[in-house]
Amino acid sequence: MTNNRFAVILPTAGQSRRFGGDVDSSRKKPFLSLAGLPVWTYSAFLFAERSDVLELLIVLATDDRSFFESRFAAELERLRERLRVVLVDGGNERADSVQNAIDTIGDGVNMVAIHDTARPCVTADAVSTVFAAAAEHGAALLASPIVGTVKRAVNSGGGNNSNGSIVETTVPRDNLWEAQTPQVFRRELIVEAYSKRSELFGKTLPTDDAQIVEHLGHNVVLVLSDRTNIKITTPSDLRFAEMVICSRNDNS
Repeated sequence: MTNNRFAVILPTAGQSRRFGGDVDSSRKKPFLSLAGLPVWTYSAFLFAERSDVLELLIVLATDDRSFFESRFAAELERLRERLRVVLVDGGNERADSVQNAIDTIGDGVNMVAIHDTARPCVTADAVSTVFAAAAEHGAALLASPIVGTVKRAVNSGGGNNSNGSIVETTVPRDNLWEAQTPQVFRRELIVEAYSKRSELFGKTLPTDDAQIVEHLGHNVVLVLSDRTNIKITTPSDLRFAEMVICSRNDNS
């Protein structure tokens, strides 16, 4: 094990609208049951088992905090037996939430990982590989190559999920990757990137944390990941994630 010491930020403040409209706290994606356990706990305990992770910063919407502390008191107690756990108030946008967590990181940490709690299928081996790549290069993320044919559409007015959009062009998939998480950075690098976020992006919202670091001109290394590291966005994603988890349990 290296001398690097990690803080892991778990953004959990999303509204889960794409999962099925406005939902109350109990029905948000990270808090749903997946093969008998809450979605968020899969990644939280995976990181907590690592000796190089010193703290977890779980970012929550203000309206979810009392529900979370009550519903998951036992899980939080178990986590706190292993490492520092901080519940952080979310912001208006995901990047604001991550900024709040960055501002809360304790002393002694020199690396920061950011992981979507809606990705419960990430593996310990994948985490070890991306942690090592970030320690070596300063910034790294899990990603998988695009394997399907990609079409750019002219939208017919119903949004990205609508039927009836018209194909504008076929996009060459060479060198295209789908970004995943964890995305991992040297602490001073992600702190600098977020401090310059408004300067770099204005009112435009970055789509992930690596994009902010890219705009500093710093290289971000891609680490090949299994496509089972799915982000749960829709009910069908939840069913797929359960198949992955159950398959691993059967083979263990």
